[in-house]
Amino acid sequence: MTAIIVKPQERSITEKKTYTPEEYLALEEKAEYKHEYRNGEIIAMAGGTINHNEIVTNLCTYLKIALKGQKYRVFISDVRLWIPRNNQYTYPDVMVISGEPIYHKGNTNITNPLLVIEVLSVSTQDYDRGTKFSYYRSIPELQEYILIDQYSCKIEQFSKNNQGQWLLTEYETQEETISLESLKLSLKISDIYEQVKFEDS
Repeated sequence: MTAIIVKPQERSITEKKTYTPEEYLALEEKAEYKHEYRNGEIIAMAGGTINHNEIVTNLCTYLKIALKGQKYRVFISDVRLWIPRNNQYTYPDVMVISGEPIYHKGNTNITNPLLVIEVLSVSTQDYDRGTKFSYYRSIPELQEYILIDQYSCKIEQFSKNNQGQWLLTEYETQEETISLESLKLSLKISDIYEQVKFEDS
């Protein structure tokens, strides 16, 4: 009998490269697509959809008009948010700031949103509801966090009360009105979903 000796395959150990915030910012300036920075890792962001675009456009149009002449600034996803406690840069879909932005390393990175709105996608919804929300809650100025489903009529609104507790309100019909507590204004759910077409319809 001939013994056949099988040599174990050599394992190639690939170490995950980590980056400093400065390296990330330099790379992001040249990148064709947006990336998040998560404590040393650079993560490619998912591409948008027509529904996503419609919802963000509707929100920004309404907020810009409703807040005109007031002390608020509205930003969309071209502006980065820096979360120092978690060493993270991210691009929220919509941010509203009270007063003047507090910048971090350049005038495209801000730190003090009052309101953050994210439009959910299949690939990011668990992260947006969980880990990302926990990161956002470390921002002292943040008073409201809103998650909008792009596949059906569903909105989750988290509002911070005077005791520092986050209270959830859900909306599931376009006949309802959402009260943005942080801005002292209301918005019809039908206005948020204007021209948005769900697959099941």
